[in-house]
Amino acid sequence: MSLARRLADAIGADQVVTDPEIMRGYAHDEAEWAPYGRPAAVVRPRETSEVAAVVALCASEGVPLVGRGAGTGLSGAANAVDGWVVVSFERMDRVLAVDPVQQSAVVQPGVVNDRLRERVARDGLWYPPDPASAPWSTIGGNVATNAGGLCCVKYGVTRDYVLGMEAVVGTGQVVRLGRSTAKGVTGYDLAGLMVGSEGTLGLVTEVTLRMRPLRTGVEHTVVGYFDSLTDAGRAVAAVAASGVVPSALELIDRFCLQAVDEWKNMGLSAEGEVLLLARSDQPGAAGEQEADTILGCFESQGSVYAVRSTDAEEAEALFAARRLAYPALERLGPLLTEDVCVPKARVPHMLERIEEAARRFDTHIGNIAHAGDGNLHPLFIVPAGDEQAKKRAKEAFEVIVDEALALGGTVTGEHGVGLLKMRGAAREMGPEVVAMHRAVKGALDPAGIFNPGKVFATA
Repeated sequence: MSLARRLADAIGADQVVTDPEIMRGYAHDEAEWAPYGRPAAVVRPRETSEVAAVVALCASEGVPLVGRGAGTGLSGAANAVDGWVVVSFERMDRVLAVDPVQQSAVVQPGVVNDRLRERVARDGLWYPPDPASAPWSTIGGNVATNAGGLCCVKYGVTRDYVLGMEAVVGTGQVVRLGRSTAKGVTGYDLAGLMVGSEGTLGLVTEVTLRMRPLRTGVEHTVVGYFDSLTDAGRAVAAVAASGVVPSALELIDRFCLQAVDEWKNMGLSAEGEVLLLARSDQPGAAGEQEADTILGCFESQGSVYAVRSTDAEEAEALFAARRLAYPALERLGPLLTEDVCVPKARVPHMLERIEEAARRFDTHIGNIAHAGDGNLHPLFIVPAGDEQAKKRAKEAFEVIVDEALALGGTVTGEHGVGLLKMRGAAREMGPEVVAMHRAVKGALDPAGIFNPGKVFATA
């Protein structure tokens, strides 16, 4: 009996897909140049028990599987290999409970980030992690990659909001990790271990998330244009040195702004080479003072134009442009997205090294960044079909990874390691720490079926 037939017997034929054309859309995420294959089947469970049945069957047959949310990832972590089973969580998309007193919510992994925000807002709550893909990305994928976003400079990333979870591990065991209380120190932080594990340790089937009170004040937006990436980087470092923690501090270069302008006709690319966007969400006079401090930092570092925006619609349009930068560039051709993070004081040095890599390898690199926490996203734009340009871009990609490590940074701030950064991750961690990772994986995944060959190669 075929694997697909056994899966259908286990969870129902209507939840198993084998049509090659349909499966093609499930076989990979948005990581350009990350390899993928043809799955043996795609399963779309509705309940945890069905996920457990799939895992148990795959473990007994030695068939690898990979979990999938909305497929918006940028590292290849959700990519299938020939013969694998893809577990899509699109049908496990319910907000199960919202607790305004405990300020928490319990959700299934297929809940879309923005939908969760809309739901908890009805109870006066706010979920801060906000990746640029928030209108489409799912909580399960956010947990798997420890996603961040614009707000993370002040409010932290996904791991900071995961209290507990239900997961399927091992050969199909269902376990509960973490807690639902505000505090708890029993045992190892196994829930935290699962966050950012990119599906290599198990499949998360339910998440208990911490919320914050809904923000109701007016945000103060500061706009600064600069003639160079280095000047903009110095302004970022100056904001950090001032002690102000903005609720967002984003960087977009002219190339990215022009791509947005050409797509949406927003007229944003005329003032300078690089745009910095900052916000303070402090209420009242404190917010005014923070905005003034940020403005002073921009001006002291050579901004060609800097101003506090008094038009709420204009300010929102500028941040919308930041979110549109990646899809705008995708329209121009194949796009590889880098993701490195360096100490905030070293942002200008990292931006200089990115520019140098672009010159050295004759490749065009656009730049967007969560600049306030040092998380930079160089974007490599390569003409379709130009294999030499692709080769040069890949070489520049690896050099930028190494430069980030040389500056005391990390190979990924939020996109994950997946398939694209295993070399850099191994160098960052070192052999002893890689061995610890392998030991943990061996304990939680004794059958070796959960997304093998990702993040770090098996021994």
